Order: sequence, then structure tokens, then C-alpha cells
Amino acid sequence: MIKLRDNEFTAITSYIQLNYGVDLRKKRHLIEGRLANHIAQLGYENYMDYFEFAKSDKKGNEIIVLINKLTTNHTYFLRENDHFEYYKRTLLPWVDDTLKSKDLRVWSAGCSSGQEPYTLAMITRDYLATRNKTWDSTILASDISDKVLLMAKAGIYSKEELSKIPEEWKKKHFQPYDDDNLVVTDSLRSGVAYRNFNLLSKFQFKKPFHAIFCRNVMIYFDLPTKNEVVRKFYDALLPGGYFFIGQSESLSSCDHPFKYVMPSVYKKEA
Repeated sequence: MIKLRDNEFTAITSYIQLNYGVDLRKKRHLIEGRLANHIAQLGYENYMDYFEFAKSDKKGNEIIVLINKLTTNHTYFLRENDHFEYYKRTLLPWVDDTLKSKDLRVWSAGCSSGQEPYTLAMITRDYLATRNKTWDSTILASDISDKVLLMAKAGIYSKEELSKIPEEWKKKHFQPYDDDNLVVTDSLRSGVAYRNFNLLSKFQFKKPFHAIFCRNVMIYFDLPTKNEVVRKFYDALLPGGYFFIGQSESLSSCDHPFKYVMPSVYKKEA
């Protein structure tokens, strides 16, 4: 394995943190493990030459490869299901009572391979069906990894991965793909809009959101970056809107105006 030198480690981690907010300063072995073979296959003998090549790629393709290799994307259907229950039992009825434009706006930030936004889309459709209502309820789903966004758009999941979701969902929203996998229907896929988005970028949305899910993403941010991103999330919500973070996360160390609702759920006061 190619040895990662101190100056190379500092250069790579500083660049990733400055441009993407991801703090890898304690992930030296992860960087070596995930990049060594890739660098060798490209013919480089050290990390710095490869890093300079990645930065000089005017199309930005190699930097995307670098980010994809260094970011962890682990999720599954109904992960931290309390959030989905709260979304169904509290948030959607609140939107129903207050919505005038029939335009539900929900953002799954750091959506990984699609399990979270597809779950939100299925819950929303179930809710609307019981009330015989029609909303524009497309879920915005974003990630910095093109690799996981392609997986999410494809919507192919193993039967084992889907074993814990309701049978009704499988019958209604999935269809056979091959012997071991199912694929989301075109109808469900059309209910999610996938975008590559860097949370350190300026938020320029035409309308504020009723709910933002950003779960198990900010654990990779240092405190100044986390403060900045949380404030942008707050500004991107409607008054009364909800902000969901991972259940292993907290905003207790952050400077923020959110109202605490329950562990990992916050609200922008009306």
C-alpha cells in the first residue's frame, strides 16, 4: 500500500473540509485504505501527485471520484423510524391544516442511495390517499456523491433490504427486477427529484420547506461548519417547519434559534 505522508494527509483533509465541510482529520487509515489502489491503478506513486491531478481536472470529474471514495454512505429503509412516524402523525396533519398552495416542500439532504426520500414519498402518498387529496409533493433529495445519486435514481434494492417495509408498499411501489431484487415503480421515482448539492454552497431555493431531513450527515462537520449549515437550514424552513437530524446527533453545542421538540427533532417557531 502506498504510504500517506503527513503533508499529503494535511493537504487532502484541508481541501475536503474547506470545500465540502467533511472533517477527515481522524480518518488517516480510511483515506489510505480507500485511495491506495485507485492511485496505483492510475499510475501514481504518491498521494500528492494524484491530488494535484484531481484538482487540475477542469471538468471536476476526478474530484467527484475522490469525494465518492472518502464519504461514507450507509443507510437503510425505515432507519430511525420514529422520525417517519412523527412525519406521518404530526407534520403531515400540520401541513394539511395550514397548506394553501397545495405544494408540500420536503428536502432529504444527504439522501445517500434513496431509502429516506422514497420512504417519505410513500408515507406522503398514503396520507393523501386516505384524505382523497392531491398535492404537489415531490421530495427534493440531494447528496454530494454522484455514485449514490445514481444508485438512488435507479431505485434497485434487494428483497432482503426491503423485508422490513410494509407488504402494501412492496406491492404498490416496487416491481420485480431480477431474482434477488426489486425496483421502484416509475410513479414512485417521479415523486423524488435528485440533485447533486454541496451543503457548503449558498442555499438558493425559490420557496421555503415544510420539513428538512439531514440525518447522520453533520457528524462529519466541525463546529463552525455545523453552525453555518444549521443556520442555513433554519432560514430555508417555513415558520413552523421541522428539522430532523440523526438520533445520535444533537444541536446542543450549536448556536441556533430552533425550538427543541424531542431528541433529534427541532422546529422553527411560527
